[in-house]
Amino acid sequence: MKQSNSGVLWIVGGVMGLLLLGCMLTLVASLFIVRSDRSVSTARVQTSVAAPARSVALQATPPPPVVIATPEAGLDYESAALRNIYLQVNPSVVNVNVLGAGSSLTSLFPDAAVPHNLDPNDLFSISSGSGFVWDTDGHIVTNNHVVEGADEVQITFADQRVAIAQVVGVDVDSDLAVLKIDPEGYALTPIRRGNLEDVFVGMRVAAIGNPFGLEGTLTAGIVSALGRSIPARTSFSIPDAIQTDAPINPGNSGGPLLNEQGELIGVNAQIRSEDRANSGVGFAIPISVVERVVPSLIEIGRYDHAYIGISATTYSPVCADVFGLPKEARGAVVLSVIPRTPAARAGIIGPVREVETKYPDICPGEAGGDLITAIDGQPVTSFDDVLVYLQRYTAPGTQITLSVLRDGEPRDVNVTLASRPMR
Repeated sequence: MKQSNSGVLWIVGGVMGLLLLGCMLTLVASLFIVRSDRSVSTARVQTSVAAPARSVALQATPPPPVVIATPEAGLDYESAALRNIYLQVNPSVVNVNVLGAGSSLTSLFPDAAVPHNLDPNDLFSISSGSGFVWDTDGHIVTNNHVVEGADEVQITFADQRVAIAQVVGVDVDSDLAVLKIDPEGYALTPIRRGNLEDVFVGMRVAAIGNPFGLEGTLTAGIVSALGRSIPARTSFSIPDAIQTDAPINPGNSGGPLLNEQGELIGVNAQIRSEDRANSGVGFAIPISVVERVVPSLIEIGRYDHAYIGISATTYSPVCADVFGLPKEARGAVVLSVIPRTPAARAGIIGPVREVETKYPDICPGEAGGDLITAIDGQPVTSFDDVLVYLQRYTAPGTQITLSVLRDGEPRDVNVTLASRPMR
């Protein structure tokens, strides 16, 4: 009986022990699963939080800049462009030294004190300017006013070699001149030529020349205006000129005005200043004029400009009552027609009566002249439009058609242009 009870107890104890062991194992397994789930959940939470954080960070980073150019040696774009212009073009730019014989100094400088013992055969430097190589045949382009009165012209290149030049052609009306040296022995680098149609206000430009005799000087600026008319040494003007704030000083005359590609877009000619020093307004003869004039100077020594024989002013609506024209009209009012000129022969009408005007500088006191509204179908809004068209597209002997408003009626007048008279 005792032995039987003892066996039962052992059996019950073993079962309970197994149950206890199973519970412990189950508890451990549960804890492990819960911990794993928490770890996974935590990882998921961290991932879901981290992803938006990266997204926000990417949105906050500014986009990379657009690279227009990658200059070498760590230079900024402007410095690299100007350096390239100088390296390419400076070999094409020359110093023009003008010499005059002693015998001509008195006539050139009548107010100057000329020594009594001056040898009339000696040569003296009377002026200097700039120029540039046009071709490999030895032609050099500069301003007419630079070489005016020269008995001899010396050309100094960027490498300091000197040549003697002859003046082969000049044009006073465009202030251009062509010189010629013997090209043998000289490594000539002709300048590359640009297009006026590509030039715009705000364009970055550079000038290379010899201001105050300082050879090989580079200055830079922008095109500050286009279509200027600047005075020539005659009664005519040079239309279509380029205005720039690139510093232009005495000695820069005849040198090139260049675009960012180092191409010629104008010949530096004038400054607007009270003391002949740069004041931020310089003018260059446009490449459109240079391309027409220079080949003619090389070939025949002169250039014949087309001539029509009128003076005119731009029409403004404030002058409607004075001129008897509609306010909405646009064009150039003819103020005078020179006798025996193409305009006179074609029947262009000038003013026919005097009128009172409050603004004589805007509305001259003469009325009844033709209003030019178009030239060869191209609209005319100012008198400069007429001058530019004649300069760019015509020559002596060209027939043009002027559309005019006469007595309130439109009509076309054919005009055959002549050569500009010498003055």
